Amino acid sequence: MMTNTKIIIVEDEAIVAKDLRNRLQKFGYVVSAIASSGQEAINKSREICPDLVLMDIRLKGHIDGIEAAHEIHKYLDIPIIYLTAYADDKTLDRAKVTEPFGYLLKPFKERELQINIEIALTKHKLEKQLKTNQKWLSMLLNSISDGVISSDFEELITFMNPVAENLTGWKQEDAWGRISSEVFNIAHAETHEPVESPLKKVLQAGTIVSLPPETILIAKNGVETPIDDSAAPIKDEQDRITGAVLIFRDITERKQAIEAHQKQVEQEQIVAQLAEINQLKNEFLNLFSHELRSPLSNMKVIIQMLQMSITPEASQHYLEMLENECDREMALINDLLDLQRLEAQACPLITPDVLLLEQFIPWVIEPFQVRVQEHQQTLQLNLPSNLPSLFSDGISLERILAELLNNACKYTPAGGEIILSVDHNSAETPPKTIITIRNSLEIPTAELPRIFDKFYRLPNADLWNQGGTGLGLSIVQKLVEQLQGIIQVESREGWTTFRLIFNDLVVTTS
Repeated sequence: MMTNTKIIIVEDEAIVAKDLRNRLQKFGYVVSAIASSGQEAINKSREICPDLVLMDIRLKGHIDGIEAAHEIHKYLDIPIIYLTAYADDKTLDRAKVTEPFGYLLKPFKERELQINIEIALTKHKLEKQLKTNQKWLSMLLNSISDGVISSDFEELITFMNPVAENLTGWKQEDAWGRISSEVFNIAHAETHEPVESPLKKVLQAGTIVSLPPETILIAKNGVETPIDDSAAPIKDEQDRITGAVLIFRDITERKQAIEAHQKQVEQEQIVAQLAEINQLKNEFLNLFSHELRSPLSNMKVIIQMLQMSITPEASQHYLEMLENECDREMALINDLLDLQRLEAQACPLITPDVLLLEQFIPWVIEPFQVRVQEHQQTLQLNLPSNLPSLFSDGISLERILAELLNNACKYTPAGGEIILSVDHNSAETPPKTIITIRNSLEIPTAELPRIFDKFYRLPNADLWNQGGTGLGLSIVQKLVEQLQGIIQVESREGWTTFRLIFNDLVVTTS
């Protein structure tokens, strides 16, 4: 029993009111006041704020008990129990509107009165606690920075906080009872394809779900907002799903921060790349200027020698030297122009055609036969029978083979060998043609990574009196790339091997 409970009795019969007071005091309750009219009941209730009111329905005056209870509820949250002799339907219907905590018909037993009072007080305490919790929860949901939407088991919206109202463009009173996908309208950011409502997925799967990346919320007025979210089921004490709750947030600032960071990273990468390009440009210009100045310096010396020349034989010798240096300068300029066009792909260099390798390869190496004999070298050609044709650009392939054979002739010592082999691998898809050029010279392993660099020459190349622009292998590498092929180089056991790999019947364009 709740002690010190304050009760007001509203009864216009003095004897009945006194009897009620005695009974309540017997139970241990405190009777704070007795009112005989509806207005008096309203006034005393507002003055005393009791824990409970026992209200007779039929009272003297123009305000009966039901009207008095209605007025009391406007100002106070206290339980009211009706004590009346009237049980007709009309009276009951009027009484139910005021949500009474009990309805006892006179005459009633003491125990019945006590039980009704205790139940009313307990029920009111629980309801008050529930209202407090609901108010606290509502304040919490309304104050958080994320949007919150809840639905019942049929996916009909039951709650929206102010953030959700602002992002969706729907007021809670307008969204109440609507299907969630109508209010929470989401789509893919790029394709604008509709995305299934997470509340629907939760109610179907019974588990927590999240939105896919790049999801946007389309508000009632058409405004699009990037969001992420998670939704979870709402379950009762028996673990049955009764609804779902969705929490989502505007990630515009986060996306902007990520994009800004990405732009900063990209700018830093561009700056680093520009610095690297600038360094490479400076290195190239240094090499280029050296290569250009060298023949010009030689020409100047030769011209001075010509001016001092006495005999026709000496003049002829110096003129031949001058012609060679001019050829060297022209070759350097031509190679630089070819390399620039290959790197920039400024003009079409590829004209695909069917090459009969059995005829094409011997034709390419024919000019080198005399040269290898002069250097006391041997040039061996290995061609298999029934060699398939290669669909490629003849001019480019001729330039590639000529550059590689020229290097092999230059750097192979007297008595050395040069071997050109062609193989066909039909087991791969697509089939491949492999052209290999080997010469009896071993390049140090540390030098191989630089073999295709511009102006690169082998160590001690000048001791062998080998000329050239130093651009041949760079041009070869670019031409092979344009033919959609692969070039490999290895050097071991006294041999250097260049391997060219081309796909058969592949139309190559610039």
